[in-house]
Amino acid sequence: MREFEILPDPDDPRLSETVSGLDQDGKPIEATVVTERPLTLFLNSREIVTMMTIGDHADLLAVGYLLNQHMLKDDDEITAIEYEEDIETIVVRTARETNYEEKLKKKIRTSGCAQGTVFGDLMENFDKVNLSKEAEIRTSWIYGLSRKINTAPSLYLKAGAIHGCVLCAGDRPLVYMEDVGRHNAVDKIAGYMFMNKVPADDKIFYTTGRLTSEMVIKTVHMGIPVLISRSGFTAWGVDLARKANLTLIGRAKGKRFIALAGTERLIYDADAKAVAEEDKRHGRKGSAEDGARVNDLADG
Repeated sequence: MREFEILPDPDDPRLSETVSGLDQDGKPIEATVVTERPLTLFLNSREIVTMMTIGDHADLLAVGYLLNQHMLKDDDEITAIEYEEDIETIVVRTARETNYEEKLKKKIRTSGCAQGTVFGDLMENFDKVNLSKEAEIRTSWIYGLSRKINTAPSLYLKAGAIHGCVLCAGDRPLVYMEDVGRHNAVDKIAGYMFMNKVPADDKIFYTTGRLTSEMVIKTVHMGIPVLISRSGFTAWGVDLARKANLTLIGRAKGKRFIALAGTERLIYDADAKAVAEEDKRHGRKGSAEDGARVNDLADG
């Protein structure tokens, strides 16, 4: 796969809009804000969930969601994906007959943004996943990935208020997805890997969001051995990563990072002193005044 096989398209008019308001001094401003719209997912004839999403890559989001909820199996044959954008509905059809009535009764609201939900058997088969012991993560890759991802065109840099997740190989970002909830961005990548038969055992997963239990569980179920974030950790996320032998690296900004699980995969091949600090524009705490373009409307 080539670098940035899929990259965010900040110029897609469906994904953001401009709204007018006032700033802290009472001056008129225009701010770019991300869109948020519902997408109702059906698996065959069964309604599964309504997700809030920015609206791109609906097919990958639907497939990835079903995979990460264990409603699709690795060997399932998808016979059709029917997306009706005007009624905000997508149907995934499979050769296998499915029935998840009992599963749909057990839901857990996660700590993810945009009301992430997983079903009650989220730990199903978690202990059976064997992550690659041959996989490695070089410190030069961490620095290289952070630089490339944070400076790539993105909806975040245009409007803020969004999470990004990136599938990587070595120091190469391969698939970069964004959404209002990090769980959606993860699911899009899971869907891409399933639809394109991308192997997981030599990959790295990079996210801008917190390293929560949900992020760890999804990464482990995807079979990816390394998870990196710009953000921090939760205690349960660390505990689960250690149980699964997932390499967990957080607070990766500029020349700094912290590894709290799977540290045997780390190879220190770069001098941190030679790495430049992250510039403020790509600090991901806010983008261009959090997406605001200040215009003095009174002056035209």
